[in-house]
Amino acid sequence: MSRRFDPKDVGVSFPKDAKLRYLRFTDHFKGFENVAALREALGPHIARFLRSVKVEFISSRWAYMGVSDDDGHLLVSTHYLRTGKPRDIYLDVIHELVHVKQFREGRALFPRGFEYPDAPTELEGYRVCIAEGRRLGMTDREVLEYLKVPWMEDKEWRRLARNLGIRVPARGRKH
Repeated sequence: MSRRFDPKDVGVSFPKDAKLRYLRFTDHFKGFENVAALREALGPHIARFLRSVKVEFISSRWAYMGVSDDDGHLLVSTHYLRTGKPRDIYLDVIHELVHVKQFREGRALFPRGFEYPDAPTELEGYRVCIAEGRRLGMTDREVLEYLKVPWMEDKEWRRLARNLGIRVPARGRKH
């Protein structure tokens, strides 16, 4: 039987419970209480809701934004903030705030039995940010480009677009 490993035996130590540093969403993201699509999705107490949202900035070249399924705080990649397209970042914030609301309502952000393009939580989030995109004048082509993300294969992207009521060009044609 092997002896239980103790890091001190090899001269190292590390924390078991590192404290995360959460910041107030409204200290870094301004004016989102005035976004009509968000006001409709989040309700009349949007300003209070946004003040209660916590954000954690993470350093990752591969991440964008997300919501912690542990406690519902917003995760934002600093790399994405520096290098992403401003309109995509704007729409992603809207999309993720819908997920924060869903989490607070007790809804599973990753519901079992659904793939990403069919998940009710994703479709709801996309509907809200697409409504805002349409208000900004985005065309179907621009919406389709926005929906194209690295973690989805072409067939999933097409299904997501169809689920959102967006006509997808025939295969082989540029979108």
